[in-house]
Amino acid sequence: MINWDNLQAIHLDVLKEIGNIGAGNAATSLAVMTGKKIDMDVPTAAIIDMQSLIKLIGDEEEVVICINLEVLGDSPSNVFFVIKENSALTLVDKLMGLPEGSYTSIDETAQSALSEIGNILTGSILSSMSMMTNLNMKPSVPALAHDMLGAVISAAMLETGYFDDRLLIIETRFFDESIAFDGYFFMLPHVGSLEKIFNSVGIEL
Repeated sequence: MINWDNLQAIHLDVLKEIGNIGAGNAATSLAVMTGKKIDMDVPTAAIIDMQSLIKLIGDEEEVVICINLEVLGDSPSNVFFVIKENSALTLVDKLMGLPEGSYTSIDETAQSALSEIGNILTGSILSSMSMMTNLNMKPSVPALAHDMLGAVISAAMLETGYFDDRLLIIETRFFDESIAFDGYFFMLPHVGSLEKIFNSVGIEL
């Protein structure tokens, strides 16, 4: 079990800064890939329990897209990027240069676009974490799930064997001149992984 109670404001500030750097890099990568400018930032980084995570996003029956991958290397973990279905459809429209409302369902093309977006975002956050900590972090090939939030969270816990009630969440906000909506990057660290991250930047946990 991870002793989440040891985390203080300074630890969350470091995680938020890592998230902001990663979000900035992801926004640049998406702009290069699509020719469409969508900004991103990180309003919050926090430690919350599972029920609070569900309430933050919506409810157990909220349909979401979840991109998940395993992180190998010096600080192993499992990471997930979750975005509501309606926000995901809007994001696909924006990135493909289509009028809002063009995509009304998550078809194969939308899944491919969202997988790439999730891959870029999680990869950018992990790259910024590696850069700040000098730790080696290798992401696996991402997998996409399209289901109700409660089912997605339950499957994540079962597949990763994660039995703690709390997790690390980095909220990500997408916005341009006409839209703003949130995505949620959450991390299930293996035992000892957080200690390695903070020790590498000179902060004890």
